Amino acid sequence: MIWLSILARIFANPCSNVLQKLLTRESAHPLFVICATHALLSIAVAPVLLSSTANLPAEFWTNIAICTLLNVAGNSLLVQAVKLSDLSVIGPINAYKAIISLLPGAVLLGELPGVAGLSGMLLIFAGTVFLANRDPAERRPRAFVRLFQDRGVRYRLAALVLSASEAVFLKKALVVSSPLTTFAYWSALGFVASMFAVLLLGRTRLGEELRIFGKCKSTYLMLFLTTGVMQLSTIVTLEHLQVGYALALFQTSSLVSVVLGHRFFGESNFHRRLGGSLVMVAGAMLIVAAR
Repeated sequence: MIWLSILARIFANPCSNVLQKLLTRESAHPLFVICATHALLSIAVAPVLLSSTANLPAEFWTNIAICTLLNVAGNSLLVQAVKLSDLSVIGPINAYKAIISLLPGAVLLGELPGVAGLSGMLLIFAGTVFLANRDPAERRPRAFVRLFQDRGVRYRLAALVLSASEAVFLKKALVVSSPLTTFAYWSALGFVASMFAVLLLGRTRLGEELRIFGKCKSTYLMLFLTTGVMQLSTIVTLEHLQVGYALALFQTSSLVSVVLGHRFFGESNFHRRLGGSLVMVAGAMLIVAAR
């Protein structure tokens, strides 16, 4: 069951990114994409919410509320990143989550990474060089810097910080509830939070978003399905594994992102980016294994 959940998460996440990119190409706003997805998810989980009689503790509500805010903000940044940059770049950048997860321990507790952890960081940095568009006249350090000047990459890194934090609070909410209950409230509260954000866009923009929704109903429906599979499989995985190990295993979805980016959007440097992604995945797993 656990390996089935991990495999479902690995493939559902990049599929969701493809659908999000397709919607942003139709000029859909990232916030509305998130809101519409959660609206459809909320309809699907309504029976669970209506039949739930569990006396959930205050700890659950605190953690799921924080998780909801991090989710809406992080996913909005992710959709914006997917809109601005190649999927075959945005996917592998997810490996930096392993490095980001080291920072709190290093800053707050003085827990510096050992040889294996440093080796993993170097692998991630080395793999990053292969993600940039190749320019024979450009030195590798310059290519590395130029990649991080890309707005989409910066949005992705910001989303990583939020999603890594979200996973922690999601795990804490899960400990005092069940996977299905946690998923149901994650979906419904995500809709409430994103709906308030969408209303700030104004009536004119909302009307345009509804027009795009009508035009792209099938894409939104597929996004609802892939997002539901992705999040439910994430929750089931977190129920059985520590957050760090689960996040490391999820890194392998970056390989699927490179393939899908090339297949659906004709993104260049396929072999370079696939190789770089493999190196970065190895680095992320080495960091987690070293803990």
